Amino acid sequence: MARKGWETADALAYTTVENNAVKNRRVMTNAEQTLWEQLRGSKLGVHFRRQHVIGMYIADFVSLKNRLVIEIDGEYHLTTEQQIADNERTEFLQKKGFRVIRFTNNQVLSDIESVMSNIIKSLIPE
Repeated sequence: MARKGWETADALAYTTVENNAVKNRRVMTNAEQTLWEQLRGSKLGVHFRRQHVIGMYIADFVSLKNRLVIEIDGEYHLTTEQQIADNERTEFLQKKGFRVIRFTNNQVLSDIESVMSNIIKSLIPE
């Protein structure tokens, strides 16, 4: 049986992508740190992982049980190239059965209450 952390990863690229995920876990943005403080320790009654490998991608936060990915986007996500890449990433994750919600760094840092409200709503099955 595969370990939980590996079951969503692309086996051929796992080591490379996981090394990047480990680096990301060590150096989180202020927005990621702020949101992680709200999600960690199953505070919402849901277990979240941070910087988790799914395929060739690293999800900022994911609840595997709820199939929910939370992405925190910095300013570079406003570029055309990055928006195309983000759309491809979202399509891939959706094909794998995940719902993807996105917030900007600014949303997390300036209105964490609304962000948390949206996350809680996203956890409720449709």
